Amino acid sequence: MGFINPGGSGVIAFAEYEDVILADQRIFEANEIQVPGAYTDLEDYVEAQTEKATNRILQLIKNTSWWQRYYAIEASDAQRQAAQTLTTLDVPLPDPDLILDRQSDFTDLCVYLTLSEFLLPRIADFSAEDNAEYRKIGFYQTKFNKLFEELIADGSWYDFDNSGTITRQEKLPTPTNLRRIR
Repeated sequence: MGFINPGGSGVIAFAEYEDVILADQRIFEANEIQVPGAYTDLEDYVEAQTEKATNRILQLIKNTSWWQRYYAIEASDAQRQAAQTLTTLDVPLPDPDLILDRQSDFTDLCVYLTLSEFLLPRIADFSAEDNAEYRKIGFYQTKFNKLFEELIADGSWYDFDNSGTITRQEKLPTPTNLRRIR
């Protein structure tokens, strides 16, 4: 399905309930996940978890050296001057509304993190290493890590200047300094 963007007011999650169900329908069919009392139904609970996962993904992107370099290079002159006095804590989170390419990969990333960090640990039996849910946590964590590294290495999915298209310059966020070495 894709990004949750109610009324075009901004992305609040990279995935929705149906995306998570499609990834691992069995845990929902068996009704193994108990909904905490703060939520009215399973759908509300799962979508709240996808929102948490989206925020966690944005924080992970912010903490990469790629994003910090990207922000320093693509920032406006005023932002760049201010950034010289800022620490890495002051570098902003990526804006999920500016992710234009590879959106289905971000949906998958959100689903993997939601399952491995928020849903499967609620039903896994950690006392038995051969527990299926315990193994699935590792499976989804591995898929998450691999896809996250691929997205960061690619870097061609973010529209830094909010122009509606991703320019060639935005696809090459790190400066190249060609020089002859003798």
